[in-house]
Amino acid sequence: MNTLHIGLVGLGTVGASVWKNLRTQEELLARRCGKLIRIERVAEKNRERARLVGVPESQIVDDWRMLACDPSLDVVIELIGGTEIAADVIWESLSHGKDVVTANKALLAERGQELAAFAAERGKRLLFEASVAGGIPLLLALREGLIANEILSLHGIINGTCNYLLSAMASRGIAYQEALREAKELGYAEADETLDVAGHDSAHKAVILSALAYGFWPPLSEVHTEGIQKIDPLDLHFAQELGYTLKLLAILRSHPKSREIEVRVHPTLLRKGHLLSSVNGVFNAIAVRGDIVGETLFYGRGAGGDPTSSAVLSDLASLARGPLPIPDIPSPAERESRFSLRPMAKILSRYYVRFLVEDRPGVLAEIARVFATRKISISSVIQPEGHRGETVPLIVLLHRSRESDVQEACRIIETLPAVKKPAILLRVEDLDGEDERSS
Repeated sequence: MNTLHIGLVGLGTVGASVWKNLRTQEELLARRCGKLIRIERVAEKNRERARLVGVPESQIVDDWRMLACDPSLDVVIELIGGTEIAADVIWESLSHGKDVVTANKALLAERGQELAAFAAERGKRLLFEASVAGGIPLLLALREGLIANEILSLHGIINGTCNYLLSAMASRGIAYQEALREAKELGYAEADETLDVAGHDSAHKAVILSALAYGFWPPLSEVHTEGIQKIDPLDLHFAQELGYTLKLLAILRSHPKSREIEVRVHPTLLRKGHLLSSVNGVFNAIAVRGDIVGETLFYGRGAGGDPTSSAVLSDLASLARGPLPIPDIPSPAERESRFSLRPMAKILSRYYVRFLVEDRPGVLAEIARVFATRKISISSVIQPEGHRGETVPLIVLLHRSRESDVQEACRIIETLPAVKKPAILLRVEDLDGEDERSS
């Protein structure tokens, strides 16, 4: 039986799991792929770590360049993270005729288009199933399973840390800092949580999803990104009373008439009846709507050594089976010119807005008047009972409106003497029966 010879760069959590699980599943993969898949060499500077994982001394090297230049290897797996050295690993490996597998979402979000184009130029494959949603085979589904569909929209819970924090805050009424401390103790949040909670990790993944779904790589710096650090338990409470759950969502939507793609990441209210609203803890889920299939849902563990290694092994199996008759990523020359990134100011959404106002007659009329001048329609108003003092919260739900109009209206309302604090604004997505209006 022929063998796919592999070099592995990096033995962190995911790399160690790839080494372990590939050895465990070697016979199963050989039966299913018709080829043995074996790691022949491992680049890891910490030799003691490599020995503890079980890598034989004869297979360990200190310099990743030895793998990139090794003519006996067919594939290099890049699992060191970061963006500078990792880019060199991928570039050099492709230059020396290797296919490459990576889980590096940050690098792909920044330089994915460049690296994919170079792989195509070299006639090699760059695969990255593990870069989005861990063990969920989402990219494979977009590339193959949904090939007959135009992708109308994607709504994804694609950061387990944020989902755990929001789930804990909503279910137990605890503050953000308390939920974060608990997540760190349980290993669900990094020591420096910023990349996750500020939404940047989800934005990286959203860029990759756009490339797979639409053949369009939006500039990462232009993707609207908001995190969850300022979420108030008070809004989670009011949202629940209104029948909503708050999630950090990556939202992608196509607008074929204007040839624009919407790509944004922010906290979003979802109706409790939708399946995404029931995804709690560290789990990920992505709702994908195709023009033929309708809505599909992908659910599972989005991080961790074993789930992510499962996605890496899936890419290795794809390479063992041979090249696809279609490209892994739609050609930029073929599709890139078709689309541009829709500015955030143009997006249409429903909104939840909370004001802190003086408790006196006429305040609601003043606020409603400002919204009306911007042709923004109010769907419902709630002034919770039981608040004592000179100020009270006032929650306004808005019908579908343009982002720029809502932002401008809120800026004007905040200048009213009766309004005592800046507005809290959350966007609302009603996904059940979504008609995917295009413009």
